[in-house]
Amino acid sequence: MSDTLSRRALNRAMLARQLLLRPSNLTALEAVEHLAGLQAQAPNPPYFALWTRLNGFTQDDLAKLLLDKSVVRIALMRGTVHLVTPSDALAWRPVVQTLYDRAVLANTEFGPEISGLDHQEIARTARKLLGERPLSAAELGAELAKQWASARPSALVHVARAMLPLVQIPPRGIWGKSGQPTYQTAGDWIGTEPDATPSPERMFRRYLAAFGPATVQDAQTWAGITKLGEVAERLRPELRVFRDENGRELFDLPEAPRPDADTPAPPLLLGPFDQTILSYADRTRVISDEHRKVVITQNGLVKGTILVDGTVRGLWEIKIAKKVATLLITPFERVPKRDLAALESSADRLLRWAHPKAETHSVQVVL
Repeated sequence: MSDTLSRRALNRAMLARQLLLRPSNLTALEAVEHLAGLQAQAPNPPYFALWTRLNGFTQDDLAKLLLDKSVVRIALMRGTVHLVTPSDALAWRPVVQTLYDRAVLANTEFGPEISGLDHQEIARTARKLLGERPLSAAELGAELAKQWASARPSALVHVARAMLPLVQIPPRGIWGKSGQPTYQTAGDWIGTEPDATPSPERMFRRYLAAFGPATVQDAQTWAGITKLGEVAERLRPELRVFRDENGRELFDLPEAPRPDADTPAPPLLLGPFDQTILSYADRTRVISDEHRKVVITQNGLVKGTILVDGTVRGLWEIKIAKKVATLLITPFERVPKRDLAALESSADRLLRWAHPKAETHSVQVVL
């Protein structure tokens, strides 16, 4: 008979794995690896994620890693850009490639006009072009259109992005820098090709280390692929198995931390697109279904949130007007005074960290 873990116990395990129970002394590089990468559709969310989790984190700590290729920005899990170590990029892209293969023709905007084209040939041509020099999407599309004039350049780039592991190279992702992404293949940028013998088992274990205990459906939501039940079965002899309050089977690494459900959890500010909100099929361990509809917009944006007692209890955002930087905290419900005071203190530090050149810094609670 499997032990049952309450939702609160699952919450505390998640907080422990995600470095959210107490600030960590890991380096930025160690944290990126420990956390199984960071959500990175936009340039700045990884910086906010590490600021919340690490002692003394500065923007340069991560920017330097991007510049010296210790971390890379690449489309991986769920078809979205993640910031990961090169070894994880090379190991995981082949595992999730089926997601990108399906996306080539499934795209409603581009599918019809590329259905009759040779996708492998488009990918080979794109690979050659990107091997000569990094290109933006517009530049790559213009070059491909010279050979495939019947399709829009953006449709041809869609094929290349799906078929090839493309890295967004700096200055994309550098704090304070702007501009459109410029691409190279992972092999050209990192200097090593993706793993020819990918291991979904290793990837599944890394997910559990960063997010477990979790169901197969949770892992599939995180990765964006199916058939991980077969992987879990192969790993079953090596894993601990639990049940949640609804009787669903949870898998975990035997020695992974599972704190007591009554472990105190500090009030925190989670940055936009924080992966704790995106990496489970059942997200109620961290956010209610009602609040999720407010935090995640219809076009897929994920707002900055506040955690109180380990769960999402409101939103935060920064507004800049002239030389005034203001951080607005909007609770969904009443927050205890002590927790609200701690959030305001954290918000002031975050605001000064994110906008040190502002002449005035203001934290406001919107009730």
